[in-house]
Amino acid sequence: MTYSSTSPIVSVVIPCYNSHKFLGETLKSVNDQSYTAIEVLVVDDGSTDPDTLYCLERLGSEVRLIRQTNKGLSAARNAGIREGIGEFILPLDSDDWLEPTFVQRLVDALARNEQADFAFSYIQLEGEASGVLVKHFNFFEQLFLNQLPYCLLYRKSVFARLGGYDETMRRGFEDWDFNIRLSALGGGAAVVQEPLFHYRVSTGGMLQSISNKIRSELWAGIRNKHSDLYSLKRLFKSWRLWRQRPSTYPLWIYFFWLLAEKLLPRALLASIFRLLGRFSHRRRASSSAAKIRNVTPV
Repeated sequence: MTYSSTSPIVSVVIPCYNSHKFLGETLKSVNDQSYTAIEVLVVDDGSTDPDTLYCLERLGSEVRLIRQTNKGLSAARNAGIREGIGEFILPLDSDDWLEPTFVQRLVDALARNEQADFAFSYIQLEGEASGVLVKHFNFFEQLFLNQLPYCLLYRKSVFARLGGYDETMRRGFEDWDFNIRLSALGGGAAVVQEPLFHYRVSTGGMLQSISNKIRSELWAGIRNKHSDLYSLKRLFKSWRLWRQRPSTYPLWIYFFWLLAEKLLPRALLASIFRLLGRFSHRRRASSSAAKIRNVTPV
């Protein structure tokens, strides 16, 4: 495929593993972008479902299909990104979709902020949740909660510098680990304060069915991997730098969470996390949206 536009090319990388149900909607949202310098790469991560294989075989010529044996989400993303020719990378899952101005707005946001390493927008929840997630970038908070979306626009040079997504993390939170490494570069983020990214919530998805249930274990692995960032000295330094910046929760509570992680049994922590999940940012956004829908106009 050739590109006549002088705009930098954006490589949209869509992993697919037995998940064709919403792929058409995802691809349509990319094809409908107002920004035209886009290449689309779908990575078949060893799908076995006949309907998914049928769908993938019939993708149009505007989509580059990459096939590999099943290696997990991280490996699929890495394979697609390495094959991409774009200056910018945009990961997108096969059941989510974008507003038509998403790519243009994020490219423009990075152009205005040359120091920023990545850009993202607010999130519109879909599926089994609703409402808008207002997302901030706060590096200290990111060490404790993955508040950044996985759907970030960043330069391919940054991906190469970070070495890609960790392919050993096959049980989830690979984007949390990547986002921590990305955030630690120090360039910061460009935020588009509109819900241009539609994120589908499903109890059958990896995050809800697997990752959140073993969150304490996965976070312990992240802390061990980035032990320099989690030393008390570094944490207090980060807290002082970021305590006045916008955050989803008051930053001081994370010190108590870290203490609980060190003192309490993992099974008890998992139960506490499930309980606190009822008051999560996503749950509160969904609750607020439901209340608005149920208001009867006067």
